[in-house]
Amino acid sequence: MSKPIQRPLGASGLTVAPLALGGNVFGWSVKDAAGAGKLLDAFVEGGFNLIDTADVYPAWVPGNRGGESEALIGQWLKTSGKRDQVVLATKVAKWGERPGLSPDNIEAAVDDSLRRLQTDYIDLYQAHEDDTSIPLEATLGAFSRLIQKGKVRAIGASNYSAERLAEAFKVSKEQGLPRYESLQPEYNLYDRAGYEDELEPLVKAEKIAVISYYALASGFLSGKYRQESDAAKSAARGAQVVKRYLNPRGKAILAALDEVAAAQRATLAQVALAWLMARDSVTAPIASASSVEQLQDIMKAAALQLTADQLQALDQASPG
Repeated sequence: MSKPIQRPLGASGLTVAPLALGGNVFGWSVKDAAGAGKLLDAFVEGGFNLIDTADVYPAWVPGNRGGESEALIGQWLKTSGKRDQVVLATKVAKWGERPGLSPDNIEAAVDDSLRRLQTDYIDLYQAHEDDTSIPLEATLGAFSRLIQKGKVRAIGASNYSAERLAEAFKVSKEQGLPRYESLQPEYNLYDRAGYEDELEPLVKAEKIAVISYYALASGFLSGKYRQESDAAKSAARGAQVVKRYLNPRGKAILAALDEVAAAQRATLAQVALAWLMARDSVTAPIASASSVEQLQDIMKAAALQLTADQLQALDQASPG
């Protein structure tokens, strides 16, 4: 399989392949360094480079405190020697131990992340959520100092409203501060309106990258959940996925995915990811895998070319 073509990460000068590996599973369904290392090696060998994690991952797992994902990635970076082959993205703001976007918290959190990741710089440092208690200029000023110190190469935002993101761009321009070069929104074939209505026009106008999360709607778009009894397939979130997505709209989307997948001789997950990659505003959807076999399957999405008719059929099955 040929290497995927890289795409620009906003105006940062960084380029990424069109699929990001979600690090939320490290320390959760992928529990040890050996399992994480196999996935990370396979991802890089497949020609991909964007690894996304956060300081809080996966604090929700009983017995965890947070930081486990970064630590496992850090072990791999140290033993593999592949730091220069990846674009490393992590986040700050949502972890109870390092909450919010105050300058003091950002400065402390980045040093913690660098230590766990066993590297001296982070390629893309993202505000995991907005913090309206802190002026945008204070947050962006703190990020600016990290860039000046060489600890961070570019910054991004996650879970920002269009209004606040536009305000952040204005502050960056007026005060000569670095701007957010990427946005990480929830976006997939089912969850569309929240991104398409207001955020998409803004990111296209500003020419920033979009790294969408929940690209497979927590596994629903892979076809894993087709009836209520399928909730048992995932003890972690099966019931939640079935409750949210298994409805007439969700079933219509699965039917459309089934038809396109059969025509393309592809899996539903590959088609759902290829639909995202075909959006002109999306740079790299994030997908997670807990086995090399799963990862090999989703990486094939980057080579899948959907026809105009197939894209239209998927669009019509899932109007926002």
